[in-house]
Amino acid sequence: MPAKKPAAPKKRLARYRAKRDFTKTPEPTGGRPAAEKARAFCVQKHLASHLHYDFRLEHRGVLLSWAIPKGPSLNPRDKRLAMRVEDHPYDYRTFEGVIPAGYGAGVVMLWDEGTWSPEAGFENVSVALKKGELKFTLDAAKLKGSWVLIRIRGGPTPTGEREQWLLIKHKDQWVGVINVTEKFPTSVRTDRDFEGILKSDPDVWQSHKAAGGSDDMQKIIEKVLDYTDKTKSGSAAASPKRSPARARKK
Repeated sequence: MPAKKPAAPKKRLARYRAKRDFTKTPEPTGGRPAAEKARAFCVQKHLASHLHYDFRLEHRGVLLSWAIPKGPSLNPRDKRLAMRVEDHPYDYRTFEGVIPAGYGAGVVMLWDEGTWSPEAGFENVSVALKKGELKFTLDAAKLKGSWVLIRIRGGPTPTGEREQWLLIKHKDQWVGVINVTEKFPTSVRTDRDFEGILKSDPDVWQSHKAAGGSDDMQKIIEKVLDYTDKTKSGSAAASPKRSPARARKK
């Protein structure tokens, strides 16, 4: 019996697109260009309804994705909960900016990027995912070396719960005791924090008008200012009160 062909990226992205209105959201929608061979990897720090880190591994033209509430850790003793989410488009890997409304509304930071490769015995990524264990090597700016994703709970349940995995760093020369998310909190590409992303011209999207006026953007601004204040709450001097930034309409 001939082996089944892998599902086309277009079909695999149907679930992703179903949750989004691309007339209102400046997110890319396409798949991976055939000419590119290296497997892309990225982590996007996402301040939406809550802060989390979107961990993405490119596979068969799309980005396999896990939401990690606490973010990755370089300490092998830390077992980070990783919730499997829908596959994302390949060109989403470089996205940094504002999602103005709807699913995932908030600010996205490109926290880390690079490439990845499955380790020996895990070359068949689809089979590894089905079995619930994937060992791989990362070569990025902040995360490097050997890692593993292990599923601890099966697929969607009648209560709507997602697959639950653990992201664990293997012992190698790239382990560390520092909190990598606190030590390196800004964008790997622009060195901006969330507030800096909001203030930058590229992050004010024309689709913001279609998202229903300034109310959605105002909520995002307030969320970012609140997050910034909380992260700076340990400083000796109190931060001066700031007026919300105004989004420049195009």
